Amino acid sequence: MTTAPAIASALPTPHRDRGATTGARLLLRTSLKHDGRLMAPWVLLITVLSVSSVIAYPLVFPDQTEREGLQQAVAANPAIGLIFGPPTDLLTTDGFNAWRTLALGGFLAAMGAIFTVTRATRVQEDSGQAELLASGVMGRSTRLLTGVAMALIAGVITGVLAGALTVLCGGGAEASWLLACTWTVTGWMFAGFAAVAAQIGADARTSTALSISTLGTLFILRGFAYSIEAPEWTIWINPLGWMQETQPAGENLWWPLALGVALTGILLAVAFRLEGSRDFGQGLLKPGPGPDRGRARGPWGLAWRLSKGSALTWTDAFVLLGFIFGYFATSIVDLIEPGSPMAAALAGGSGSADVLVASFLVMILSMIGIFAAIPSVQVMLRVRSEEMEDRVEPVMAGSVSRPRYYGANVLLALVLPVLYMAVAGAVVALLAARSDLGVEFREVWVQAMTIVPAIWTLVAVSVLVVGARPKVAVAAWAGVVAAFVLTLLGPSFGLPDWALGISPVWHVPDVLLSDPDWTGLMWVSLFTLGFTAIGFAGFRRRDLAVE
Repeated sequence: MTTAPAIASALPTPHRDRGATTGARLLLRTSLKHDGRLMAPWVLLITVLSVSSVIAYPLVFPDQTEREGLQQAVAANPAIGLIFGPPTDLLTTDGFNAWRTLALGGFLAAMGAIFTVTRATRVQEDSGQAELLASGVMGRSTRLLTGVAMALIAGVITGVLAGALTVLCGGGAEASWLLACTWTVTGWMFAGFAAVAAQIGADARTSTALSISTLGTLFILRGFAYSIEAPEWTIWINPLGWMQETQPAGENLWWPLALGVALTGILLAVAFRLEGSRDFGQGLLKPGPGPDRGRARGPWGLAWRLSKGSALTWTDAFVLLGFIFGYFATSIVDLIEPGSPMAAALAGGSGSADVLVASFLVMILSMIGIFAAIPSVQVMLRVRSEEMEDRVEPVMAGSVSRPRYYGANVLLALVLPVLYMAVAGAVVALLAARSDLGVEFREVWVQAMTIVPAIWTLVAVSVLVVGARPKVAVAAWAGVVAAFVLTLLGPSFGLPDWALGISPVWHVPDVLLSDPDWTGLMWVSLFTLGFTAIGFAGFRRRDLAVE
């Protein structure tokens, strides 16, 4: 986080006349010096994602037969298209890189831009740093301009670095540079969305939630529209669809980027207009008054009070996810109908339709399970943010012990996935039971709940990190990211069992078939207990609110 005294000391002495953006150049230069390192992980992640695709593709798929097998596997799995979008050409290195990184790289670029803008605006207001900065010669819009400028600069650096290294590692020049530009423009668009949300939200947390919710909704709708081959207008009303329509390694269309640049300008104009209409430290959406007396009784009540709003929002989101993935579950009927390539493979002895249906349902429910771990990781990271904002020590000053406080948050983080999987699993089970898949509601719902212990292991990673190693809080996402990559791409890449086994979700037994093996899930549960115990021990012994 930017050191406010250091920046304030660099600003000139106040005088009477100040423009709206006075001091922006100096504040930008100082902010880049102090906060530039926080943008680096997003730039590096996108760069590594692209470079690794170009390097790994000829090694993993050296001949034409294996490449055609990959293309058939991707085409036969609409759930993969939900995340990565439609493949333009998986028979070439550039086509594979575009399919694997366009949507996912854009998502990472957008996340980095959102956090950059929010950190430079509402986070500083909530922490009091903005008031210290305002004591110098600084206009009202200077901090917003600085945050937006940092996000735009990060977008340019991402595009230049990722594009250049991809070309140097063997990527085609036009396809690689167009792909890199989509990441730059996507970051710019969501810098604009974040700038608007920073004026609307009541605080930094609300502003971030608005921005990320917008990103998540547009991302899922983009993938869903492509997966079900929706009408073309559903693509063009979605800014992320514009980036997908550039078609790197395909038609290589540059003009959709202009739409993203235009939208960025419009959003920024709206943000600066709204910025002059709100009170300092407040958003256009003002929170309502709380009760006369606090209703939270004990650490559990406090943990639930802090997470109740997001938990209810996530519950609605998982109802929607249940319908989306449930629709994909019913699409397996079309894939195995007579005359299809999958039916021909089954007829040749490559398996049975029952096994295919069961595996497909397990994969879909596993993806929902990985999503279900995200809110719980956020709960644990909120413990760290509350700690850094000096809100935990007053609680500890009373009769609340550290294990009791931490345990309430851990318990909430473990309960939430049960709720989400029960809701989403019921929707998927209902849709699957009504189709011609030959499965019953109870079987599919039990399969969904069987994934919960594996989700707990992903959550336990965040319990360990926040409790024992909070200085590397970003590592709390390690379990979710690893499980996502291994579950979605591991089988297509032909990874060995020991690599796939790193993901706890891989050990979930298939209860839709007879004689499921529960051994793997038992071992996974032992890791959950171990990670949780280390997290509790670390939180009990370490210093609070230490960077």
